[in-house]
Amino acid sequence: MYFQSLLVQEAGARGTLKMGAGKEDKEWQKKDHKGEERFQKGAAFSTLPPQPPVGPLLELPRDRPCMKPMPMPNHRFSPLPRVESHSKLSLSTKRKVCLGITILCVVLAVTAVMVVVLRAQAPKHKEWNEAGSTSHFSEIVLGRCYTYTQVLRPELRHKNCQKIWKAFMNAFLSKDPCDSTEQDYQPLMELTNQSVPCHKTVLWSKSSELAHQYTGILRDMFTLEDTLLGYMADGLTWCGDKGSSEMNYQSCPLVGKNCTRNAITVFWAIVSKRFVENACGEVQVVLNGSISNTFDKNSTFGLVEIHHLNPLRVPKLQAWVMHDLDGAHSHSCSSPSINDLKLILNRRNITFTCQDDYWPIKLLQCVKSSEHALCSSAA
Repeated sequence: MYFQSLLVQEAGARGTLKMGAGKEDKEWQKKDHKGEERFQKGAAFSTLPPQPPVGPLLELPRDRPCMKPMPMPNHRFSPLPRVESHSKLSLSTKRKVCLGITILCVVLAVTAVMVVVLRAQAPKHKEWNEAGSTSHFSEIVLGRCYTYTQVLRPELRHKNCQKIWKAFMNAFLSKDPCDSTEQDYQPLMELTNQSVPCHKTVLWSKSSELAHQYTGILRDMFTLEDTLLGYMADGLTWCGDKGSSEMNYQSCPLVGKNCTRNAITVFWAIVSKRFVENACGEVQVVLNGSISNTFDKNSTFGLVEIHHLNPLRVPKLQAWVMHDLDGAHSHSCSSPSINDLKLILNRRNITFTCQDDYWPIKLLQCVKSSEHALCSSAA
């Protein structure tokens, strides 16, 4: 029974709602054009318990003034940018290419003009009759300095190779290559000062290879080229030019009537002078007995070294006259040329002794020609 009553009530409620909806439609028709009068018919049904909405939803009239139309979203797409035609695009690209080529041509032209101007302004080196400075001279000198002080003679590792290199370069750059002086090389000499033990100095004249082979085996013996400064400059050529801060790699002057004091000659004269002045004890010299001028008075040995030996420090000079295995024996210890050397030293109170083909050095010659008769007979 209880469920039947609920069904009756629900059916009555549905009928009442439909009736109310019809009346409500009529009442909306009574409203004025401003929509100010409103009737609420649902109050009569307030005694009924609230029911969930059942059945189709009520459709509100479209002409109600209170219903304002909702703004519709604007789905229109913004207009696409107008695409230029193919002909216009091609024309624009051509203009850009032409502009780029024009700018490149201008840059190249300006660069060419600058190069010509700079070459015209750069001072030209004077042309001489000998080969120019050794290629990569600066790098070679600096590298040799480090090799000598850090590897060959580590006791000299305190030497500053950068300062030595700069002093060497400053001695001849921007200067007349035929007017070098001792003062030009003085800063370099002070930075490379080196002492050689007594009885260990070896001089040579016209016999560079044999002398250096000898000191290369006996590491405690020193030729000039076995010192720091001699090692750095050995076999190199260098010269500058007045008014130019660069080296002359095209040509350098040869010593002659018009160039008596070139940079290289002055350098070797200075370092040779210092080398023999610092010598002490017995000094040895290797001479070449297979040439006509075994003792050359115009060589570095004849002009500089024998005249700057200090008799108070060097009481004796020992000469070794060496001959090629297959060469002529032009001179020996008894030849007039060697006698001239003896007279000069005696006048300077230095004792002179001489020996032909000193055996330790002769062995170095036989290493290359062990089957030679002179080597086998000597053995």
